[in-house]
Amino acid sequence: MTVVETDRIEMADARMSELDELFDKVETPEGYKMEIVGGIVYMSPQRDAHWEIIRRIVRVLEDAFGMNVKVKSDVRIDFPGLLNGLCPDVAKLTATAERNEEGRWRYEDIEFIAEVISRGTAANDYGPKKVVYAEAGVPVYLIADPYQGKCHLYTEPKDGDYTVETTVSFGRDIDLGAPLEGLTLATADFPRD
Repeated sequence: MTVVETDRIEMADARMSELDELFDKVETPEGYKMEIVGGIVYMSPQRDAHWEIIRRIVRVLEDAFGMNVKVKSDVRIDFPGLLNGLCPDVAKLTATAERNEEGRWRYEDIEFIAEVISRGTAANDYGPKKVVYAEAGVPVYLIADPYQGKCHLYTEPKDGDYTVETTVSFGRDIDLGAPLEGLTLATADFPRD
């Protein structure tokens, strides 16, 4: 590692520390979530359709794995890369998941992430967050898009991208694949926005 790379990493760590302090100080208004994507702080509103889809996804996970399943919503998880403190709409962790030394859940323990599109941050979900999740090795990434009325399922991450994409319109069931094999998500009741 060169001196320049070491300096860049130290600067990124210092910047993330500053952003951590911001997270601790800023009160996010009710109905909004705040996350850091590539060093930029985003605050986005939760819409009714957004929450209804999240609730239905969480319910499927609880029905399949029990009420003690480790499912998180809008909880910050630090991912690899430059300044990525993401708050997935839904993150299912392994049964043996543990918090890291900062008290946050480890990205290495994530089996499934779902993001529900908001107009203002849709580009993040389809772009940088998809790359970050693939680079982190998240095996299953689902985007539910109430504006398109479609779900996009990404699996088999490799080299910073997902090698398999499946798209279904709301109303059709979608098999979530490994490591959630056999788990089917019904989308018939997903609201459109």
